[in-house]
Amino acid sequence: MSTDIVIGNALHVTCSKSELATALGVVSRAISTRGAVQVLGGVHLQADGDRLTLSSTDMEISLRASVACQTEGQASTVVPGRLLTDLVRLLPDESVTLAQEGGDGVVTITSGSHTSRLNVYSAEDFPRLPPADGQLHAVEAAALLETIEKVGRAASRDESRPVLTGILVRFEGDKLVMAATDSYRLAVKETPLTTAGPDLEAIIPARALQELARIAVSSDEVQLGVHENHVLFSAGDVWLTSRRIDGQFPNYGQLLPETFEIEITVPRMPLLEVVRRAGLMAQRNAPLRLRFADGELTVSAQTQDVGEATESLPIDFSGEELEIGFNPDFLRDGLDAVKGDTVQLKLINRLRPGLIASPEESFWYLIMPIRLAG
Repeated sequence: MSTDIVIGNALHVTCSKSELATALGVVSRAISTRGAVQVLGGVHLQADGDRLTLSSTDMEISLRASVACQTEGQASTVVPGRLLTDLVRLLPDESVTLAQEGGDGVVTITSGSHTSRLNVYSAEDFPRLPPADGQLHAVEAAALLETIEKVGRAASRDESRPVLTGILVRFEGDKLVMAATDSYRLAVKETPLTTAGPDLEAIIPARALQELARIAVSSDEVQLGVHENHVLFSAGDVWLTSRRIDGQFPNYGQLLPETFEIEITVPRMPLLEVVRRAGLMAQRNAPLRLRFADGELTVSAQTQDVGEATESLPIDFSGEELEIGFNPDFLRDGLDAVKGDTVQLKLINRLRPGLIASPEESFWYLIMPIRLAG
């Protein structure tokens, strides 16, 4: 079955309803929710030749998806995005018609016995998006998405410090480097590539790269390009554009200690499971305590009026006892990001950052301690 779309005077566009619904589901993620500029709450529809292109933007990122169609001429309009997305998914018939007379500010949607009329925005008010026809460079999707997944969790959500809401992305020949920090933790990942990457070093919003991970999950490669202060990514029929964040990213090399007093290797999953269980009792900003003693690591947490938990693991450790506290969520994220069966824990003292590293990959996760009472 197909979806019939009529946009503008004497234009007729036909495309698959399921493909249209899928495309709307993708681009709706970049629709602005702030409402200050109404047109940013819409999806721009552009009919041209045998493609219908759907676009949305919140001025930080933009998403574009296209579907195959039959049409005559060119036309464009901007339809309320959330409403259109929900409506197309719920319409009673596979045949759907959207019609707009030339100059009319209303789109009529008809499906079976259902008819809706939606007020639209002027296409002229929709922001001009960076062109998608510049020089592009292919990057292995698996390597790119794995690096995003490991590093992105350390990016800040505090918009008062824009640089820290981004991920530093740099290609060094056949190596991809990403780093992110919220000033409480730092994640750095170096990933080898089978071919040389593009000439790019940029701070890209973490949200944009996490969105890329969603749309490229089934792709073998991602096309990457640069246009002025924007970075463009393409996966299949979907384009993602993100502005670059201006500013100086922290020199993470200076943040990583050169030497540590304690360096031990432990089984990753048993430790992660203990941290998850004990962490349930670390509420209201209570720390998760790690006590290193001869042959044993004890993980504990206590929150007044909630409860407490203690659990131990055998480890290869001898020397002076050390107890250190960490944010349980941050510690869990670091352990969860490590690849392989074992994890390296590197410590200096109870007041200095601890490092989680992987013996099987170039991944480092630095985490600030929480000062323990007493």
